[in-house]
Amino acid sequence: MLSNSDIDALEDILFAEPWGEDALDFFGFHGVVCASVVGPAELSAEEIFRLATGVQAVPDSGVPEVFRSCVQQLASAMAHALDMGQALELPEPEDGDPMNALENWCAGFVDTFLEREEEWLEAASEEETADLLVPMLTLSGLFEDEDFQNVRNSEKLSRQMADAIPDSLTDLYLLFHAPD
Repeated sequence: MLSNSDIDALEDILFAEPWGEDALDFFGFHGVVCASVVGPAELSAEEIFRLATGVQAVPDSGVPEVFRSCVQQLASAMAHALDMGQALELPEPEDGDPMNALENWCAGFVDTFLEREEEWLEAASEEETADLLVPMLTLSGLFEDEDFQNVRNSEKLSRQMADAIPDSLTDLYLLFHAPD
């Protein structure tokens, strides 16, 4: 996993000019990397940089080495945990609102899914994939759907969705990566 200094260096990159306003925070970045790991298509550091910063193209100077290193470390740790049968732990904020951090994480995850939606839905049963994505889709705050809003407005239902995420991630990983 990433050290606090890695996370600080990563956030310095995420919040840098000129994309800082559109960039995801560490929680959103974690969600993007997680979707890359559990989904059917591993994203390159360049694709993750584009999603995490909201830019259309990687700068001419390329992806900063610190960013690339953080992606590699995090993706490797996640894949190893899943391969060992361990549930993924989502990052918890040291201070601030855990539900806001979770929403940012889910938004990063869902953005990554939407970027490669066709591959996700072709690689496995569309219905099974959709069912496993419900907690992330619901808590991402990206959709105006009335049912999603009702869940988000209920502390109990939101907590149930949040609690379902680690199992959904494991099941998605197995769906796309387990040998037949």
